[in-house]
Amino acid sequence: MSSIPSAKGIDSTLALLRNPYGFIPDTCRDLEGDLFETRILFQKTICMTGAAAAEVFYSEDGLVRAGSMPKRIQRTLLGEKGIQGLDGEAHRHRKRMFMSLMASERIEALENTTRDLLDRYARDWQAAEKVVLYDEVREILTRAACAWSGVPLPEAEVETRTAQMTALFQDAGAVGWKHWGARLARHRAERWIAGIIERVRDGSLQTGQESAAHVVATWRDLNGELLTSKVAAVELLNVVRPIVAVSAFIAQAAHALHRHPEWRQKLKDDEGQLEPFVQEVRRLYPFFPAVAARVKSDFEWRGYRFSKGYRVLLDLYGTNTDARSWDAPQEFRPERFHDREATPYDFIPQGGGDHHRNHRCPGEWIAISQMKAFCSFFVNAIDYEVPDQDLDLETEELPPMPKSRFIMRNVRRRQ
Repeated sequence: MSSIPSAKGIDSTLALLRNPYGFIPDTCRDLEGDLFETRILFQKTICMTGAAAAEVFYSEDGLVRAGSMPKRIQRTLLGEKGIQGLDGEAHRHRKRMFMSLMASERIEALENTTRDLLDRYARDWQAAEKVVLYDEVREILTRAACAWSGVPLPEAEVETRTAQMTALFQDAGAVGWKHWGARLARHRAERWIAGIIERVRDGSLQTGQESAAHVVATWRDLNGELLTSKVAAVELLNVVRPIVAVSAFIAQAAHALHRHPEWRQKLKDDEGQLEPFVQEVRRLYPFFPAVAARVKSDFEWRGYRFSKGYRVLLDLYGTNTDARSWDAPQEFRPERFHDREATPYDFIPQGGGDHHRNHRCPGEWIAISQMKAFCSFFVNAIDYEVPDQDLDLETEELPPMPKSRFIMRNVRRRQ
């Protein structure tokens, strides 16, 4: 049995922070393999990339999620004791709660809410000297996510709740004061949502039975007990927060439309081109760099031993741009998604495997729906100019945004 190749140095935490999207695939290329061993936060870690590695990663036999995520990520992005840390039947049972929210008519209802808000916001954009798109989209999606989920959002709280939702995903991997700000945002958001859960349960807040607030508040785990208010708050935030996080994909889609203007006309001429376009944005533009698991018991893969207790990081971006799976992987080619057979392991911007059984994000369909709605609006409902600005992606951010947050001006609604 061969030893897993090792990265240079005693600990790779700083190297990962400096190059979050390139560290794993670059190191694998240097070592001429799909995996290597290192230490991250001084813990023994195996880093992997590629579709074959993803298939192993999502095997329930060898790897588990419990105890895999660093505490700093649990205390910001994910929350504690939520679905991301469950395994086996407990995970599948909790996943059914989330999947029950993903009926096509519910996703369409969210899209319609977003379209109505876009019409409203576009009226204000016409009078604005400039529009910082990323900021506007985050607020639109906070409003839409709360309305769709059955979470009351008073007008006076919109700015605060938007900032809190943003901090949970934008500053999840930050260090220093931004990290502590994200932890404070997590504490305050959970307290807010726990209050919503309690009001649904005592009947003082009436929401539709199809709403996420009602589904989460009334869900019973395998033991037949309601989720605690704190865990229910974590899970309801696991509905609202990812919808707001789609704002990053939407800003990236606007960036792609600007960099590839020929696609504006293609999308105008044929709405069937919308999905290939947004899928290519999701493939090529980085979002989160990796996901984590932990080795449940010793096993062997390709002649390498995975020892119990090791943390395993699966490279998402490198897998989505792996030349073994994608022709010209660094080129923007939406047409590659025409009639492409769906595969669970080589296209994993929001996780891999099966939506029902594995830890693939059920909100993937919402992300696609929202991106299509915004892109359609950009090319069919408004005209705008993109002034000179710094549109380079800040890849040290998670997820990376244009440095200018994508500024528009002279926005005009079409009649």
